Amino acid sequence: SAKAVKQAGFGYVRGGAFKPRTSPYSFQGLGEEGLRILSEVSGDLGLKVVTEVMDPYDIEMVMGHAEILQIGARNMANFSLLKRVGAAIAGTDHGVVLKRGLSATVEEWLLAAEYVTAAGGDNVVLCERGIRTFETSTRFTLDLSAVIVAKRLSDLPVIVDPSHAAGRRDLVIPLSKAAVAAEADGLMVESHHEPQEALCDGEQALPVEALIGMKDVLQPFASAMGREVI
Repeated sequence: SAKAVKQAGFGYVRGGAFKPRTSPYSFQGLGEEGLRILSEVSGDLGLKVVTEVMDPYDIEMVMGHAEILQIGARNMANFSLLKRVGAAIAGTDHGVVLKRGLSATVEEWLLAAEYVTAAGGDNVVLCERGIRTFETSTRFTLDLSAVIVAKRLSDLPVIVDPSHAAGRRDLVIPLSKAAVAAEADGLMVESHHEPQEALCDGEQALPVEALIGMKDVLQPFASAMGREVI
């Protein structure tokens, strides 16, 4: 999949070495070994790494392998982690992707980001990944209005994760088009070379062929907004 990211012309690859799962019996990630694999493969391809940090004690280790630290939806209100990450990346080239909590308001999301920036971490990107509603046809409900509101209320970039919002790959491209139309600053899209064999989230992962063709699919929508897919 990392090779597909490179072939598609994208510059970042996200991999989960530490996986916060709802069930303790689900695959939890490969931990530090996974970080080393991710860092080595991405380095060989000239890609930057985005990966989640879940524990304050792991921050330094994760920073040794990844340029961007992701704080997941379930940790958006983990204020100790937010402050520790902000202090750790202060004065470095590292950044943070802060996912919106499952039931968080836009205001709560923005205030969570301020925990990072107040601690010295000034390179923060917000990520809308869907919120929990009564709807059952999708895994979560993608709230594109939050993208627009967050961009109006702050100067932080806002990206969208259509994969986790949808929970099904057939909706990822349509939701990506909608995100571009909502002037999202980027997308976080799940892909796998054999989705049916993925240890987690395979049902929402795009085949690599679809990922490689995403730029061409999305560019007309970006052009209509006076933007370019890079």
